[in-house]
Amino acid sequence: MPTETKHLRKINLRVAGMTCASCVANTEKALGDLPGVANVTVNLATGKAAVEYDPAKVTLAEMQKAVADIGYEVVLDRSHLQVTGMHCASCVTNIEQAVGELPGVKKVVANLAMGSAEVEYVADVTPLSQVKKAIQELGYGATEKVEGAEALDREREARQREIRRQRLNLIISGILGLIVMLGTFQPYWILPNIIPAWLNNKVVLFFLTTPVVFGPGRQFFINSWNGLKRGVTDMNLLYATGIGAAYLIAVINTFWPDAGFGGREATFYEAAALLTAFIILGRYLEAVTRGRTSEAIRRLMKLQPKRARVIRDGQEVDIPAEEVQVDDIMLVRPGEAIPVDGIVTEGYSSVDQSMITGESMPVEKKVGDEAIGATINKTGAFKFRATRVGKDTALSQIIKLVEDAQTTKAPIQRIADLVAGRFILGVHALALVTFLFWFFAGFALWFDPLSRLMLTPYPITAVGAFGFALLVSVTVLVISCPCAVGLATPSAIMGGTGKAAEYGILFKGGDAIEATSKLQVVIFDKTGTLTRGQPSVTDVVAWQQMKKDEVLRLAAVAEKNSEHPLGEAIVRGARAQGLEPEDAQSFNAIPGHGVTAQLDGRTILLGNRKLMAEQQIAFDGMLPEAERLESEGKTAMFVAVDGKLAGIVAVADTLKETSAQAVADLHRMGLQVAMLTGDNRRTAEAIAKQVGIDRVLAEVLPENKADTVKKLQSEGYRVAMVGDGINDAPALAQADVGIAIGSGTDVAKETGQVILIKDDLLDVVAGIQVAQATIRKVKENLFWAFGYNTLAIPLGMGVIYPFTHQVVSPELAALLMATSSLSVTLNTLRMRGYIPPIRRRGGGQVATSLQPREVPA
Repeated sequence: MPTETKHLRKINLRVAGMTCASCVANTEKALGDLPGVANVTVNLATGKAAVEYDPAKVTLAEMQKAVADIGYEVVLDRSHLQVTGMHCASCVTNIEQAVGELPGVKKVVANLAMGSAEVEYVADVTPLSQVKKAIQELGYGATEKVEGAEALDREREARQREIRRQRLNLIISGILGLIVMLGTFQPYWILPNIIPAWLNNKVVLFFLTTPVVFGPGRQFFINSWNGLKRGVTDMNLLYATGIGAAYLIAVINTFWPDAGFGGREATFYEAAALLTAFIILGRYLEAVTRGRTSEAIRRLMKLQPKRARVIRDGQEVDIPAEEVQVDDIMLVRPGEAIPVDGIVTEGYSSVDQSMITGESMPVEKKVGDEAIGATINKTGAFKFRATRVGKDTALSQIIKLVEDAQTTKAPIQRIADLVAGRFILGVHALALVTFLFWFFAGFALWFDPLSRLMLTPYPITAVGAFGFALLVSVTVLVISCPCAVGLATPSAIMGGTGKAAEYGILFKGGDAIEATSKLQVVIFDKTGTLTRGQPSVTDVVAWQQMKKDEVLRLAAVAEKNSEHPLGEAIVRGARAQGLEPEDAQSFNAIPGHGVTAQLDGRTILLGNRKLMAEQQIAFDGMLPEAERLESEGKTAMFVAVDGKLAGIVAVADTLKETSAQAVADLHRMGLQVAMLTGDNRRTAEAIAKQVGIDRVLAEVLPENKADTVKKLQSEGYRVAMVGDGINDAPALAQADVGIAIGSGTDVAKETGQVILIKDDLLDVVAGIQVAQATIRKVKENLFWAFGYNTLAIPLGMGVIYPFTHQVVSPELAALLMATSSLSVTLNTLRMRGYIPPIRRRGGGQVATSLQPREVPA
């Protein structure tokens, strides 16, 4: 570790131009070699590099240069600010200096004449609000220009730029390559009747091929040279070697036919031209399709409202949403998007929250209710006070979680990374071995003068040993495809995390998806997870001379200061009977046992058998009654006063309507289901029976929940714990997968690897199904990627030549390589249409979060 952890800062850089796993390895190496950089993780599918660094030792500009030096581009955020109050050149200098010193700012240019400043920066490190604050602290005014408020997606712009560039390259190389191919094949079939003979002239073909190689193909030579200067290799080197070798041999045989490379008949100009065209076709299709795998994030970002109507000095003021401050009062009219999170202070309405929570029906909002940013106001107008703004809003937290998940690597990716990292050099070594074999032995043993290039009509009679060996080795370079290996895992993880987010399921990383897909046991906490968490008093049984009302009143006194759901239920039950509990002089909660309280010199005990036994209170007389209540799934609590039994208060919590269906579906998927509770075994088993749970973990104290999970793990099970994320935090952290359910809008604070926004147990099933589908997609991609290379490379090496006397041409190799890479991306895109089986069967409402919709300003 080159730097001390306390000085480290984390930054996410968007890197354009990466096309394969070697690009990832090169970028990681280039950034990792910088002094002050502690850790680098690059994700090919998202095009992002997560860098931990010491800002005192390395700057953003140095990182950008290191990436640029190996042929890639760091895509920065860019904002145009309207600056007021500038009068002279020194004002310009002051602004440029103040803003330029901010961490994360790459470049700032202030313009006195236009009263503006253009800033290139990384918003992850320095948000725009901080840039504006730096200018305002100098005494100038700074606001974002209207076009800046549109928040252009710079990443998408960079990708569109790449698509346009490769499309132009494809048109040029495709048209010229087709003409070169027609010229090469002119003497064959019916072509002599259509194609003029001069097009078959080798010099003409030279002049047609050269613009292809040094025009559209120039990018491969430049990028491979940039990499070699830094001691790194990538796919560009394979392409440059293949194109360069084919072109060079064709040129030598055209102008120096006696040089010993096969003569004028061994000028494979069409190989160089079509090789370039097919590689660019692959690049173009990859750029088009890969952008679609990140649509989930873009759709989320589109939900962010751009404007807010704030009440200032009694007046409505329309401002950019990012300028809203905590405690601002805002007005929202029907049909408008709520700009930030807050609390309703005035008015009444119903709000469509489906894009955040997945709830299909509008939710009523009245004074005191929470308003969620990016949700749509349906009917009435209301005012609300901002409580969370900017990066703290629910939507921003969800975006951050999904982005973070997409930048982490799943363990299954390590194999692919290991292979891909050594792939390029390995293929070059293999190509060299192939060349040496065919040059020194293979050609003499098996060469047939009537040999043909696969799918071409003419024989390669004139080619010598050198030309043949070179042809086969170039094919090996081109036919190999580490791109498919590098894309297999991250593209599928992107698709899976995005698809899960559509259903209000947030995975915190690729490792969470993989762990979820391998689960064997799912443990549900009972209270608030399987049940509604809103228990009510069902029975009050008095002992001997005590009255029922007195038993209930004493129980309520003991529980008045308790925050436990059962205690709150008793207090509510007493008040419903017109019994207002007095305040106890002292109160003590005994976890896992009950409570004790003092009232007017009397000692009240309320709790389970353990508490009664510890306090040496005889309760045998009421045990049959307690067991009867517990067999009905109720929690029976004993009440004692001054060392004597007073009665029993029974409380029951109703099961959620989806509990039984969720458990049944988990069983159908082959998983065991357990229930964890502090209740006694009889009550717990009665509830478990109602929902079909096969394993009951009863009478577990809160502090022992994590140990119970650990015990199951020690039996060899991969365990998920489903809980509320607060009381169950230790157990969630201990489990292989912690699933926090019903997190609502404050998702960032949750413990656990999986966060369910809605309080719906079917989302546990849906989450596991999405994870399994994602890892299945990863395995399909890896199988195809490794399978392709396993078959294609030997084919390119000429293993079938002794039997068929045909070799794969370099251009056919390029087409196969492009098809391989594209197939992985297209297979991943099938995730876009995936619906978890639990939702296909009509299990609950299908979440509509992240679905594209027009959001009013």
